[in-house]
Order: sequence, then structure tokens, then C-alpha cells
Amino acid sequence: MLYFARKLVSYLTNKPANKGAQFLYVNPNLDKPIFLQIAEQLEDSIFTGVFPEETQIPSTNEISALLSINPHTVLKGMNMLVDEEIIYKKRGLGMFVKEGAVEKIRQKRQSQFYEQYIATLVGEAVKLKMTKEEIIMLIERGYEHERH
Repeated sequence: MLYFARKLVSYLTNKPANKGAQFLYVNPNLDKPIFLQIAEQLEDSIFTGVFPEETQIPSTNEISALLSINPHTVLKGMNMLVDEEIIYKKRGLGMFVKEGAVEKIRQKRQSQFYEQYIATLVGEAVKLKMTKEEIIMLIERGYEHERH
């Protein structure tokens, strides 16, 4: 496993990112391709504000050097984000976070949340012959548990 244990650096201040900043790492032992791991982690860094909209993200070469991986692998992950209109290239300057990227990511994740969790929850509840009210009570119990 390759782990990158250095915090992402803010390009605006050139100081270490906030305490809650994400660590960028790859795990070649996962079934998930490395380029996809990079795309997901960059997306998460954008979503959590490590890289605000209209700010520059690390270059392909910087990420590949820090993670000791092929620059083409990093570029493939970045191109996924370009295709999703989350980042864009400024010719001669590098890659930047697109305005509206956070909302686009939020919408994507809400859709994924429905598919991964809600549809599965409802399907299992139907098998268990649970009512909608019983499901809602369980969700409310979960929220109460999270508050304490």
C-alpha cells in the first residue's frame, strides 16, 4: 500500500490545509482502479472545501510525484472530473475548481445516496413487511442516537 501522509497544501496560503483536511492516498490492493481513487479523493477535497471553487488544485505531476505513480494515471482521474464539469483547465496555468462544482457534487452524492442506501433500505423493509411508519421511527431513532 502506498499512503501519502502529507496534508494537502492550500495554494492560496501555501500553509498546511485545515486540521480536518483530507489525506490523499492510493491503495493499489483495492479492486478500485487508482485513477478512480484519485478522482474520488479530489472530488471529496473540493466538496469539503480544501479546494474552494475557482482555486487551483495540485498539478498532475505534483500528485504523481507525491504518490509515486504514473502521471497518466493521475490525469485519467482528473479527466473524469473535467468530464463531470467539476474542474477545468486554464491553458498554461493548470487545473481549477469550476464555479458550481460543490452543488454539482452534492446533487451527484444525493442521487448516489438514494441508490445505495434508501432503495436498499426500502427493499429490505418490504421483505421484512415493515410499514413506512416503522421505517420512519427507526430513522428518527438513528438521528436521536447521533445527537447524543
